[in-house]
Amino acid sequence: MLLDAYQSEFRQRRAELRDRHSWKFERQQEFEELDDSWEAFCRGHWEEALRLLDEGREAHLKTAQRDRERGTAFHRVRVVEEPLTPYMQWELHALRVQSEAGKEIRIVTPAALSSLEITGPLPQVVVVGGQVLYQVVYTEAGFLDGAIRFTDAELTRRWESFIKELYEAGEDLLSYFERRVAHLSPPPKPPQPKAV
Repeated sequence: MLLDAYQSEFRQRRAELRDRHSWKFERQQEFEELDDSWEAFCRGHWEEALRLLDEGREAHLKTAQRDRERGTAFHRVRVVEEPLTPYMQWELHALRVQSEAGKEIRIVTPAALSSLEITGPLPQVVVVGGQVLYQVVYTEAGFLDGAIRFTDAELTRRWESFIKELYEAGEDLLSYFERRVAHLSPPPKPPQPKAV
């Protein structure tokens, strides 16, 4: 699915969901974002980047409240490798704001996946309400590019079960952040994405 079609379908499915949860598994350590905070960071303005993340708190609070009213939650499992990439340090600050707003986020290390990644990293996937599985696709430069949709019920169930198990075994984002991120100095400005 091309990006616009994926984002439109994803938003519609999430909006229609009632009394069922969704699960996201995030593996990559480097991305490029179309986000004011990320762009501030890329210009070398770390404090501005953090301020802009905090300004998004109200929107996350509203989303979390709406999910509670609908009996649904969007659970995220974020794989974090250390030492942190500049992107990952920025993203963990973004996830901290989201977690403080009530979103469900847990951290796991690559050790939790070692037996499954013999031939390479697992893909980025999202299961929406147990009904559909998306493998999220990115450009070589790291920008979101679309997704591959899978509707096979057994495949969707297996991925959902796998992400749930990781979530249960993972560490709460806020706990991890306090232990491993809060004390860090600002990261270096990330390298500019390669031209495609």
